[in-house]
Amino acid sequence: PASLLRKFFLVFKSWRWPNPVMLTKPHDANLGLPVWNAYHVSNARQVAPIITPAYPAMNSTLSVSRQTLQILHEEFCRGHDIVDRLWKEHVKGGGGGDDVAGEAFAELFEPSDFFIAYPYYLSLCIVGPTQADAQAWAGFVESRLRRLVSDMLGKSLPLSKIQLWPKKIEACIADRSALLTQAQRRNSITYFVGFQVDILRMRGNQLNIEQQINNFRDWDLSRFQPHVHEMDLCTKDFRVKELPKLVFEGMYEGGKLEAMKKRRRIIDSDPKVQERKRKAKLAAMKARLDEIQKKKDAAIAKDAMEKKRKRDDEDEEAKAATQKKAKGEEGDSKAQENVDEAAGEPSEVADAAKVKVEDTVDEAALLESALDAIQADAGGEKKSREEAEADRRKLIAGEFLVEGGGGDDADDDVAGEQSWPDGAGDDGDELESGAEKDTSDDAPSAQDSSVPERKVLTELEREAEILRIAGYSVVSDDEAIIVGGNMIPSWRNPNVARSSRISTKVEEKSASGDDGEKKRVKRGLGNG
Repeated sequence: PASLLRKFFLVFKSWRWPNPVMLTKPHDANLGLPVWNAYHVSNARQVAPIITPAYPAMNSTLSVSRQTLQILHEEFCRGHDIVDRLWKEHVKGGGGGDDVAGEAFAELFEPSDFFIAYPYYLSLCIVGPTQADAQAWAGFVESRLRRLVSDMLGKSLPLSKIQLWPKKIEACIADRSALLTQAQRRNSITYFVGFQVDILRMRGNQLNIEQQINNFRDWDLSRFQPHVHEMDLCTKDFRVKELPKLVFEGMYEGGKLEAMKKRRRIIDSDPKVQERKRKAKLAAMKARLDEIQKKKDAAIAKDAMEKKRKRDDEDEEAKAATQKKAKGEEGDSKAQENVDEAAGEPSEVADAAKVKVEDTVDEAALLESALDAIQADAGGEKKSREEAEADRRKLIAGEFLVEGGGGDDADDDVAGEQSWPDGAGDDGDELESGAEKDTSDDAPSAQDSSVPERKVLTELEREAEILRIAGYSVVSDDEAIIVGGNMIPSWRNPNVARSSRISTKVEEKSASGDDGEKKRVKRGLGNG
């Protein structure tokens, strides 16, 4: 029997639908009953025909749709996997007892995982005012649920999978916004529909089924007669984790908690989920490695920037030092140029200075020669230039002057106004006395007949004579007349300042006079 069961699952797993499954070919007994025919137009749209062998031949799976065929195929595959694994274990182990076989086949007859197999669920709560009305109303709605699930929801919505749980739940599972009465809540049954959304066909982020439910009420449920106002179909959507605990009772020993654990195990054991997790893990590792590499690159770039900044700072410092050094050298060069310019001016200035220095040297030499000639012509004791210079210094220092000699200040003022003859006056006497003293001390006696008598000149007279010999015009102080030399400065004499103011007024009054008269008035007022 186990081998036959394994072949059953293998055949229906591999069957090429919509080819019909038939034990015998259908035959028509001409009794007026319809017989199934593959070439009939109405039969061409059947997705999984299984034909009865007895007359009249008909399709026993007429209510199977594309959605239900998908569920059947999944169950056939799951059953074949379980039975084939048991068969291989049985053959490999050399057979076993009945207890072992019974435990092995227990997995095949486990309850369905409907309430943990889908991410979204829809509850269809059928309510009525009384128990009799609710039973009649529920029977009519149940007969139309296939059309709602397969045609309206399955074909018009982007769903990859949808399944109606065939067992009803004796409870009212509806939204509170339905505003049901207590009688309606007592007389109600609920069906669940599980579905999975096709993300590739999905538009937007929300799935709206309200239109399909309203069309189902208006086109199908409105045909029920007699229809009572309190007869209604209430819907509510759930996520798998939001399902009430009532639906898990009797199916799982641990209730909803155990069901959620089993769901997690099923999801983790799915090869697609495992592959997706593996890819996600690899992507996370790659992202982490990329982040680490980015951090390393950022650190390297930061180090490079820091090194570049330090190198730039060093270059700037070196450049600044070079510029500073260059400026110092330039300043030194400029200073040297200034020194050179100061030391050696342009050729014209240098030549002019050289000529001037040479002229000065020539003049000095000429002057010394003239002084020597004057001293030789004067006769008397011959003196060298050094001795003559020493005598000049002694004369300036007053060593040749006679004590008590010289005139008074009054005599000096008079001498300023008069012209004294050569060799006369107090100064002449004084100088002659000094000369006599000098001759008495240093020179031979005046009574010596061998030395001719010579005129002794003062230092100023000697210098004036030298300048005359050199070609210069010399005017003595005796010949010069100082105009206003005896005048007191106006800023010391208040009377003179007042007279100056009076003279100004006189000038304004005598504006028609000539310039000579103005000068005489001014001079008279000034002398006054």
